[in-house]
Amino acid sequence: MAPLRAPCLSRRLRNNVLQSLLDDLVSGDETRAENAVTALVDLGEDGIPALLDLTHSPDTDSRWWAVRTLAQSPLSQTEWLVPFLNDPAPEVRQCAALGLAVRPDESATQPLIRALSDEDGMVGSLAVNALVKIGGAAVPSLIEVVKSASQSSRIHALRALAEIGDHRAIPIMMKVMDEDSALLQHWAKEGLERLGLNMVYIKPV
Repeated sequence: MAPLRAPCLSRRLRNNVLQSLLDDLVSGDETRAENAVTALVDLGEDGIPALLDLTHSPDTDSRWWAVRTLAQSPLSQTEWLVPFLNDPAPEVRQCAALGLAVRPDESATQPLIRALSDEDGMVGSLAVNALVKIGGAAVPSLIEVVKSASQSSRIHALRALAEIGDHRAIPIMMKVMDEDSALLQHWAKEGLERLGLNMVYIKPV
């Protein structure tokens, strides 16, 4: 039976190391937590289940650090992050949107579109960044937002369309140029210029 003790000891040691890193992650000490993020990412699959469990913590900071670590992991999956676009805490929603921008995935398009209307402006801005990374697949949904959503969502969506630079957005950009909103006009103009149509929208005197 003696040979079985080494694997058991090794497993126990790994569990102890994992728990120590998780304790550092939620310690409230930013330096310890940042170091723990790197070490937990380096653990690979061994650290994932515990991090997923931590995302369900009632403590906002614990959820934030767990989502932050998952987002940084090369093993990160879109379905791990998307639910946190609806987290009660804006900082956790921001972290999820930022993570989705790091590894863009077309399947996150609709959740990110909904995040454009988040009451926290930073969440909307980070959702724009993620949608820009997704690119052309997000264009039809972004056009629909510009057509009929709230003003803040329309501005976010038009900014995304301007940065993506897809010709399908030209008609809606041209239409927006007739509106009174300076921000909408700014992003419409920016988008048209990027598409080489900077002279088209200039009205004759």
